[in-house]
Formats: sequence, structure tokens, C-alpha cells
Amino acid sequence: MDAIRGPDAGTLLIRALRGHAGAAGLTMHVESIACTPWASATFVGTLHRLTIAAMPVPGLRDWIEALPEAEFAMRGHIVADLVVDRIESIGDREHVTIAVLTLIDA
Repeated sequence: MDAIRGPDAGTLLIRALRGHAGAAGLTMHVESIACTPWASATFVGTLHRLTIAAMPVPGLRDWIEALPEAEFAMRGHIVADLVVDRIESIGDREHVTIAVLTLIDA
């Protein structure tokens, strides 16, 4: 995080995911995140690949299935695309790998 510019898109995305999960009564944590700059002819953003983990409580699968259509509040950025790549049970937790494209909202 840059003290002058504020949090980067990855930090904002993690906060938004945690808030979204919390609103659904769930607790999740990010196990890993990789961020790659992304650009097209008209947009600039970041491609994020995250693995999140959560206890397999009622409502978790519904929350995961709803992620691609969810709205996330991220100051200065928008979520343009979110894809759930993989869901697997490891130990006592569900591990979910997602790919998220955020764009700078100028």
C-alpha cells in the first residue's frame, strides 16, 4: 500500500471479498493472491488469482456460486469479471480458487 495513493486493487479486492462474506454471515481468509497488470486498448487493470479458505458451514456453497454475479464496492476500481476456477475440500476447510479482473474506474 502506498501511503499517498492508498490501497492497491489487490488489497481493496480482499477487503471487498471479506465484507461480502461477512454480510452473508461467513468468515473467509485469503491463503494466496497473485496480481498481474492487465491492459486492453481501452482499459487498464489487474488480473488477480486468489485462493480463499473457509469452514464448510451452511450457506458457503451458495455464497461461492453467487460470487460471479456479486457487486463489490472498491474505491477507484470495478470488478469486470470473476470466475470460480476450483473448489476443493482440504482438511476441515473449503479452498476456493478464483480469478478476478479489476479495472481502474477513472
